[in-house]
Amino acid sequence: MNLELKGVHYNISEATSEFIDKKLQRISYAKDHIVDLLITVTKEKQGYKVEGNIHFRWGKSAHIGVESFELYEGIELFVDKLEHKVRKEKSKVTSHV
Repeated sequence: MNLELKGVHYNISEATSEFIDKKLQRISYAKDHIVDLLITVTKEKQGYKVEGNIHFRWGKSAHIGVESFELYEGIELFVDKLEHKVRKEKSKVTSHV
């Protein structure tokens, strides 16, 4: 799995990067199903926007986005949505086999 972190109007610190890596351990069971995961953290006037594009091995892509006033809360919400999407896609693929 290729992971790319990008900040828009925000420099992603080492602590933030480690926090994201720690939270992404929740989808470690599906690392071989995911080709690319691109995460963008955007600082806005009223908080943060955490967005991600996920590309699965079987050609499916998905876009997930979350807005939050707190950065770490937004990251947690994003990972929750990401985990839900990964589980859903993985179950679709395994049920078709």
